[in-house]
Amino acid sequence: MGKQPKTPESARRTTRSASSVSPAPTPSKPSAPPKTPALSSSLNQLLSSLPGRKAQILDLIRFLGPSNAPCLPLLLYGNASTGKTSTVLKVLEHLKRPFVYASCRSCHNPRILFESVLSQLGSNQKRCKKMSDFFNYLKEALAERNNGEMVYLIFDSIESVRSWDNGSKVLSLLLTLYDKLQSDGLGLIYISRSTPDVYLLGFGMFQPIDLCFPDYTFEEAHSILMRNQAYPKLYSSFLSVVLRPFTRVTRRIDELALALDPLYKKYCEPLTDLTIIPNEAMKRRLCDYIWSHVTAALNQTFTIPPRALTEKGSTGGIKRQLSGLGNETGLSELDFHMSVSAKYLLISAFLASRNPATLDAALFDSTGGCDGRKRKRKSSQSGIDKKNTRAEEMLTKGPGTFPLERLLAIFQCITSVLEEDCPLNEGKPLENGIGMMSDVLLQLSTLCNSSFLCKSGNCPLEGSVRYRSMIDEDMALKVARSVNFPLSNYVYRR
Repeated sequence: MGKQPKTPESARRTTRSASSVSPAPTPSKPSAPPKTPALSSSLNQLLSSLPGRKAQILDLIRFLGPSNAPCLPLLLYGNASTGKTSTVLKVLEHLKRPFVYASCRSCHNPRILFESVLSQLGSNQKRCKKMSDFFNYLKEALAERNNGEMVYLIFDSIESVRSWDNGSKVLSLLLTLYDKLQSDGLGLIYISRSTPDVYLLGFGMFQPIDLCFPDYTFEEAHSILMRNQAYPKLYSSFLSVVLRPFTRVTRRIDELALALDPLYKKYCEPLTDLTIIPNEAMKRRLCDYIWSHVTAALNQTFTIPPRALTEKGSTGGIKRQLSGLGNETGLSELDFHMSVSAKYLLISAFLASRNPATLDAALFDSTGGCDGRKRKRKSSQSGIDKKNTRAEEMLTKGPGTFPLERLLAIFQCITSVLEEDCPLNEGKPLENGIGMMSDVLLQLSTLCNSSFLCKSGNCPLEGSVRYRSMIDEDMALKVARSVNFPLSNYVYRR
């Protein structure tokens, strides 16, 4: 019952069909283009230079696309020292793409920012103060290139623009350049510490594609700190002792490097030969020797001194910055580590300390401000003089104290202004102040512990705790600008 033998015709068809199939390639012939290994090694070198950022690098390359393809606006966001700037610069260098870089933190006003961008584009315009002039000059500079090559504008630390004069208008201009210019030869990349919800644009405007840079993990921080070490074995044993407790406090690489540098020098003091590979017994002895210094360093507040101070030979190290909260460095930290409700609570405390309590009814009403439609009884001249005298005495004595009830009343009044306009603060709408009032007592305790507010004891008549604001007017104005609150409309001035 075997198979029937093939006929000669079927055998000839089988032979012809078999002979038409091309032979398989021999193992000696290469199966890939010769340029693939070079490109792969270049990409691997880029990935190894930025540990922990493989996913972000590949996504960024995919978003940028080919060199001649239009690029949609990108928003790279994440906490400080998470590799946002270094990643985008190295990726553009890897792809050999021309770019213009402008830091909104170093370009601390619109004129410097506009002129920096235009000069890098080769524009011959020396002065540019107005936003309309910047838009026209930028359009002309892009038209003059006209070589079909993409150029990328990188705006770093774009959240700093909000603290400028007319910062909201400048920020709106920068975020809508893609819609207004409609240029295929321009790519826009924004780098920010704030989340994308802060940059919600109007209806019909194109939202940038966001790319998150999360904090480094323990393993990624270990890999970054191990780079370019002269004695890697010794430094690895040092990190095995001190890195884990420090990463529970902060994952910022700049803070970790600054904090660990003096500890590593202390760790090496008992050693005469730094090339030695410590065994377990030596590791235990070195750990016992350095642990008291580690405990002291963990109790400090991590701040990075300005680059200018470091270059002038300041001692650096870990230091407290509470006394410097009124300057620009302190404000930048405040912008990213203080919630919106805490900022409004701080503004309310400043108003309660600065303004006389008798003026609260005139400054605040059910709509959060003075209502011009209300007819009030005309005060006598003597009453006005007494009120002005009390106000002048309060200004002379400095910030006054206030009870908790008054603070909460002012807080509700100034937040009710936002309820009518329905703006978005950090992506969360304020609904009757409930969202912000839910944690107001916790925020109050935090502000007291941070010395923004202080308790002034109990009032013997009221039997309640009284508070006092510890910030000056410049600091209050900067906080108000960060949330677009018109503080000057509510501050009493003679």
